[in-house]
Amino acid sequence: MRNVLLYLSRQQRLRHWMETARAARPLSARFIAGMSLEDALQVAQSVNAQSMSVSLDHLGENVTSLAEATACEAVYLKALTEIDRMRLNANLSLKLTQFGIDISEEECRRNVLRVAKLAQQFGSFVRIDMEGSEYTARTIQVVKDIHAETGSCGAVIQSYLKRSLTDVDQMNARSIRVRLCKGAYLESPAVAYQDKADVDLNFLVLARRLLAGGNYPGIATHDERMIQGTLEFVRDQKISPDRFEFQMLYGVRRDLQKRLVAEGWRVRVYVPFGEAWYPYFMRRLAERPANVLFIAKTLLKG
Repeated sequence: MRNVLLYLSRQQRLRHWMETARAARPLSARFIAGMSLEDALQVAQSVNAQSMSVSLDHLGENVTSLAEATACEAVYLKALTEIDRMRLNANLSLKLTQFGIDISEEECRRNVLRVAKLAQQFGSFVRIDMEGSEYTARTIQVVKDIHAETGSCGAVIQSYLKRSLTDVDQMNARSIRVRLCKGAYLESPAVAYQDKADVDLNFLVLARRLLAGGNYPGIATHDERMIQGTLEFVRDQKISPDRFEFQMLYGVRRDLQKRLVAEGWRVRVYVPFGEAWYPYFMRRLAERPANVLFIAKTLLKG
């Protein structure tokens, strides 16, 4: 089923229907903050009011022109300005393919650097999302370089990739902030663990590495077993709640988000917005086939 969902995520006709059909609106509204930055800022205010922080993500990837990349950059620059003006507890997440790395890595770096420098000016932060494994090495290098120049850039590490322990150690050595997640792309056995048990085990190994020696890691999961394993390590090592945060997706397991906050743990909600929501949504389902049922149950919970 995972392969089928990933295949469907790339079907342009289906994507066009899903992103424009009225029947799909209730589904997208649950997990996408809205089509505009203004929609996302309103959601961020609401999330902040519930004692949770936010990471705003303007949806879109694999742009086909530098003009598109520049337009994406403009949205992020405006987002940073509005976050500062509204005094929101929020930062940003972006993708390198959205900023033009497929067209020109040099231009992509310049685009991202401008955003990171403005984030530095505002005392904010930019996270560079991890995409498929063909981008991993380049993404890690861009993060290292921009962090070295601004101090306001972080990375995402995926526990299903076999290289991730080395990447975590490199991030820790440079005091680069990491969001740890399981991973959402179709990868070969040569580069990624295929069994859920192996992915989960590596997730906990990496989480402990980040918690023990990292710079304010984000533990991004809705899996209660991963959360419990994280909390057991934190309590055993007497790690303060202000040294890390849990991260979860907008519209997913709101009950768990609120429970963690009530217990005194920090939670950041990943808030996506924009018209290009369909690929993002399908990858959330395809991360694990069980998520199809999970999403259905979440919708019913309200």
